[in-house]
Amino acid sequence: MSKRENDLGRDPVGKLLLRLALPSVLAQLVNALYNIVDRMYIGHIEGVGDLALTGLGVCFPVLMFVSAISALVGMGGGSRAVVRMGEGKEEQANAILGNCAALLIALSVVVTAAFLLVKEPMLYLFGATENTIVYASDYLTIYLWGTIFVELSLGLNFFITAQGFSTTSMATVLIGAVINIVLDPIFIYGMGMGVRGAALATIIAQGASAVWVLRFLTGKRTKLRLQGRFFRINPKVLAPVVALGVSPFIMNATESLVNIAFNASLKAAGGDPAVGAMTICSSVMQVFFLLLQGIAQGAQPIIGFNYGAGQLERVKKAFRLLLTCTLSFSCAAWAALELFPQVFVALFNDKPELVSIAVRSLQIYAAGMFILGIQTACQQTFVALGQAKVSLFLALLRKIILLIPLIYLLPLVLPHRVTAIFLAEPAADILAALTTGSLFLWRFPRILAHRKQALEEHGHT
Repeated sequence: MSKRENDLGRDPVGKLLLRLALPSVLAQLVNALYNIVDRMYIGHIEGVGDLALTGLGVCFPVLMFVSAISALVGMGGGSRAVVRMGEGKEEQANAILGNCAALLIALSVVVTAAFLLVKEPMLYLFGATENTIVYASDYLTIYLWGTIFVELSLGLNFFITAQGFSTTSMATVLIGAVINIVLDPIFIYGMGMGVRGAALATIIAQGASAVWVLRFLTGKRTKLRLQGRFFRINPKVLAPVVALGVSPFIMNATESLVNIAFNASLKAAGGDPAVGAMTICSSVMQVFFLLLQGIAQGAQPIIGFNYGAGQLERVKKAFRLLLTCTLSFSCAAWAALELFPQVFVALFNDKPELVSIAVRSLQIYAAGMFILGIQTACQQTFVALGQAKVSLFLALLRKIILLIPLIYLLPLVLPHRVTAIFLAEPAADILAALTTGSLFLWRFPRILAHRKQALEEHGHT
């Protein structure tokens, strides 16, 4: 069997993090482009770009929920599988992969059917108006038929990253992004399909990525391999996977709830221009957040593998490096967004009314970005260590406990309603990061001490 690209248990931690994080960050950068390129092209459609962009923004909750399903199964399964590999239990790791693939396909069918049935009333609930519903409906109808490609390409790609094949997992995203970026202008402008062309380009690209992932996970290089005998839905295998995946699922799924709360509140307070500004703000922040996630995903296999193998000093060193990288990045991103917001807004639209509100809103919305490095490093390390309950609490804290209530409460106490709604984001970011960092300082040494004791009791050194 071929050697993995990186030896998670022996290579120097610093060099290993660099080798894993760089492709992961590049993958997330490409993934960010993948996610926002539709919005950039749509926002510049002649005459109706601002309304089309706002219509696409109304679809975000559904797109985020579809991605959340892939995180539930893929990140939960990938994290479990890499620990089993560290323990030398490769048969169990392969069983996790097979079960996760079956579950992703089953959930794809359910999600597609459910959203198609309630599409139009759901979009109005999410912030659509008579001006934007046609664009939202056209995009979502086509996108939903590609749900299975999204789930397989995103969900199973976690199992490639978990093995240390970071370059291959980057290629998964790169293939889809390049196809999407090439097809978008052809379908949107060349064939005059508008938002429907953007959706069609996206699902074709995701389909190509899904084929790439499936070919790799049935090929010769992979250590985790898709096998027919494990292609089933076994509750005993999947229950711990889902328990661990609930945290990243909620992190992604609550983005849907947050987006609904933002869009509905902004539609009432400022109309279509305010909802359009939110589409731009969330798109820009998503790029930087995905890059933070890329750094964390580079560290996750190192932390998870070495925790499973009992090499706890390597776990601590990997976390320290992860925190340094994420905090440095989040501070640099915050500075760029506060100093040059107009540069980022101009990528999406050039209509003066929308640009004016978006520039001011972005500076408010991104005001807490500097501290997200702490939130990301600590929360993702909890996931890598298999701490399902605390990861779940932290995921709920930022979005459900803090952000959504603040979206509705701040406009009651501050005079400018639109400004107050955008201010909810940095307020929640800062409070959540301080809580997460404090909890991590308390829990992390205890988790490692418990693992050390367990190893000693089983005769390991």
